[in-house]
Amino acid sequence: MSTHAKRERLLLADLLETAGPDAPTLCEGWKTRDLASHVVVRERRMDAAGGILLGALKDRLERVQAEFASKPYEELIQLIRTGPPRMSPYGIKQLDEAANTVEFYVHAEDVRRAEPDWTPRELDRVFEDALWSRLEKAARLLGRKAPVGLVLRRTNGQTAVAHRGTPVVTVTGEPGELTMFAFGRRDVARVELEGDKEAIARLREAEAFGM
Repeated sequence: MSTHAKRERLLLADLLETAGPDAPTLCEGWKTRDLASHVVVRERRMDAAGGILLGALKDRLERVQAEFASKPYEELIQLIRTGPPRMSPYGIKQLDEAANTVEFYVHAEDVRRAEPDWTPRELDRVFEDALWSRLEKAARLLGRKAPVGLVLRRTNGQTAVAHRGTPVVTVTGEPGELTMFAFGRRDVARVELEGDKEAIARLREAEAFGM
């Protein structure tokens, strides 16, 4: 049975292939080749991927990622399509679904929304529910550096507190758009912000917010 992570993986590979190796992305300083090498290293070189979160491994991560970026672009796309190696923990379906559903969704949108004529995807309700479920669980982590109180609100009324504090800004949108906002893609997220004007401005201008 196909999973959300598998579907988003294949979509990301298709988008990267169509865009070519030198297209822009929403990831600052990264072209599509850089994004592709990041995805490959994350699930194929666990010895270096820790640098994504651990500063002590950052130099190693950058070195290994540069090595992969120098490979033929078509090879990187194929490695993404075929998925993690047999011994990778991401090869376990449940872990792949838990760790990669949002990862691949956000990166697919990083490619799509870097183009000037992008339009929102229509997500099915099951996938929206899956994104919301993950966002609820990760809200406190994603919003930990928000400069004001932050509430994420789905258009059906469901809410998740991302950061406690005052004044409070409430961000309303569909799960996919709230996910993009929470992961730092605030400029392209189709959401509405409610609250004190100064608090909204502080939230929009904050650099260290999201992942």
